[in-house]
Amino acid sequence: MKTDEQKLVNKTELENFKVGVDNVIFSVDTQLNRLLVLLIKRKDEPFSGQWSLPGTLVRKGEALEQSAYRILAEKIQVKNLYLEQLYTFGGPWRDPRESPDSYGVRYLSVSYFALVRFEDANLIAKNLSSITWYPIQKVPKLAFDHNKILEYGYRRLRNKLEYSPIAFDVLPEVFTLNDLYQLYCTILGENFSDYSNFRSRLLKLGFLCDTGVKVSKGAGRPASLYRFDAEAFAPFKDKPLVFI
Repeated sequence: MKTDEQKLVNKTELENFKVGVDNVIFSVDTQLNRLLVLLIKRKDEPFSGQWSLPGTLVRKGEALEQSAYRILAEKIQVKNLYLEQLYTFGGPWRDPRESPDSYGVRYLSVSYFALVRFEDANLIAKNLSSITWYPIQKVPKLAFDHNKILEYGYRRLRNKLEYSPIAFDVLPEVFTLNDLYQLYCTILGENFSDYSNFRSRLLKLGFLCDTGVKVSKGAGRPASLYRFDAEAFAPFKDKPLVFI
């Protein structure tokens, strides 16, 4: 007797699809040196009561990116964020609802990943016990194939830090070099570079502008505030290892 999967392979008619959007929302808590991901607890089957990435089905007349921003707006309030499309996950049998005993519909997931600052993000869900920031190293088994989506997003985030100014999308307009360094350490680990080399390299590249203003943080000497110059960064766009 043929399995459902074998029957699917032998069919020649076109698939019936529903399209969903799942967001991998990362947050950087530089105070405790943690990279976090936003998870929600599912209310409905399948996987009722299990943690998952925030997601939604795309509504009629809604662009994919609009769906991604809608997820963000329904879960968190944040001033600065970075968002980009990640990947499309659409293998057969990734969703139990594909079964003929359920809806018999194939579910695609167009995933996005976002980066926000932990200090700037406020959770706004009605039931805060069903939404939480999880340290990336302690994420449990997630619903569907969301562990795979999360892994893909984490790899993309680390790669983006090497060559793109993604960090400046979530930092304040002015920042210290230590603020920037701590963000990199949180995501890449403290051993990716020592502070003096990181500082020297970035200042030589010339796309950080010293504002001339200094701030005092703790007992150390005042630190200079810098501003990112996107125009000065243009020659380095998409070149690898700019920041590492």
